[in-house]
Amino acid sequence: MVTRAGRTGRSGERKGAVAAARRPEVRLPPLVPYEGGGLEPDGDYDGVRFDGVDLTEGAGPGARFMDCALDGCVLDRTELVRARFIDAVLTGVRGVGTDLAEASLRDVEVVDARLGGVQLHGAVLERVVVRGGKIDYLNLRRARLKDVVFEGCVLSEPDFGDAHLVRVEFRDCVLKRADFSGASMDSVDLRAVTELDIARGVERLAGAVISPVQLMELAPAFAAQIGVRVEV
Repeated sequence: MVTRAGRTGRSGERKGAVAAARRPEVRLPPLVPYEGGGLEPDGDYDGVRFDGVDLTEGAGPGARFMDCALDGCVLDRTELVRARFIDAVLTGVRGVGTDLAEASLRDVEVVDARLGGVQLHGAVLERVVVRGGKIDYLNLRRARLKDVVFEGCVLSEPDFGDAHLVRVEFRDCVLKRADFSGASMDSVDLRAVTELDIARGVERLAGAVISPVQLMELAPAFAAQIGVRVEV
């Protein structure tokens, strides 16, 4: 079911209608360049700049990235299971099959990413902004998202199955074939989605806010959920 909503009309909404997400305020200190040598399991990277580094098939499970910047890095099949990103900025990262299962992202900005098949199942995201770029097959099953903003990006076939979303905003972005099966929501704002295509889990939108236009276009899916037939 695909819906499209314009970008106008937000200024006239009632104040306090939905709790807004708290955005990260990342202020990086002077950074030292990454000197290579490959990622290390449980590695500790503090105040490091990864500038155009190819981390293809690198293995850093349990690594901690604090006050770090990753600019234009390649993350093809990079293993970062249970990694922690704190006060970090990822700009222009790209790759396929990046494994961030059960990772923790807190106060993180992801800008203009081009990723595919990212594994974030079981991850915890708090005060995270994903701005611009495109992410295909984003796996957020059983993840916990709190104060997360998706802004101006394209998410193709994202999987939010059994995820818990609190104060999550989708602004001027595209959701294609989204799966919300088993998800739970609290103050999730979908009103500014430019294209809302829900493949599964439309019945799990309790706790979300949608626009009147989206309601009309989702009406057939809602009716099907309660067994109502709509005929002329």
